[in-house]
Amino acid sequence: MNTEVIVTCAVTGAGDTVGKHPAIPCTPKQIAAAAIEAAKAGAAVAHCHVREADGKPSRRVELYKEVVDRIRDSDTDVVINLTAGMGGDLVVRDENPTEPGPGSDLVSAIERLAHVEELLPEICTLDCGTLNFGDGNLIYVSTPEMLRKGAKRIQELGVKPELECFDTGHVWIANTLHKEGLLTGKPLYQLCLGIPYGAPATTESMMAMKAQLPADAIWAGFGIGRTQMPMVAQAMILGGNVRVGLEDNIWLDRGVHASNGSLVERACEIIARLGGRPVTPAEARVKMGLKPRN
Repeated sequence: MNTEVIVTCAVTGAGDTVGKHPAIPCTPKQIAAAAIEAAKAGAAVAHCHVREADGKPSRRVELYKEVVDRIRDSDTDVVINLTAGMGGDLVVRDENPTEPGPGSDLVSAIERLAHVEELLPEICTLDCGTLNFGDGNLIYVSTPEMLRKGAKRIQELGVKPELECFDTGHVWIANTLHKEGLLTGKPLYQLCLGIPYGAPATTESMMAMKAQLPADAIWAGFGIGRTQMPMVAQAMILGGNVRVGLEDNIWLDRGVHASNGSLVERACEIIARLGGRPVTPAEARVKMGLKPRN
């Protein structure tokens, strides 16, 4: 069991949640405020996407810059983790599969890192594999060669990649990057469970993925929706760290909308009841091999 737990809060994501929750963070001001709220509730890491004002997901560098500037200018310490997964969406047309369908947003591995190049967050994600994403025709595309190019550039920038793994094969690819010397220091894995059709959010899935990790890996795991809090306990028991937040789950209790702060507080309560504690951002940096904050 891990009793010194890094809590990550994924504060908004890119999913279609805006109409399903009264207060999904959308503007840079709201997203930065959500990250600060999560940190004050006990999160050591804030994982951030950006959205347009209407809630649509975005890759615009200027939106990321405003979020990061607002967090960095605040009096609240938190490790900033920016997604680099946007730009991998391919919607396959039934009538013409060779032509990307409406909603596709597919760019190169290097283009996905434009905001990382400019802002140099402490952590950015690297989504480690292609995946049927949901029940429609959406595929998330991340090929082995794309991953090698992305990992190499992230390494050159001195940013820590968080290896997001949605299925067992993704762990295999991430391990390959580690063996090939494309990751510096202890590798950082995030086991992402419950996304149709990746690995389900079950004890068996998390154990199977955890069993494949390198001995020196730092890892966390999460489940989406109603599995979020059970997977907090499961990850901690298996020796990992945890992630919660409105990206993955919009409910605190049945019929009660969550906030990022309330989800972090609930996770910290579970950690405490299991005999552990959430670590500070400074302690998390040591555990993950990040540079101390200036």
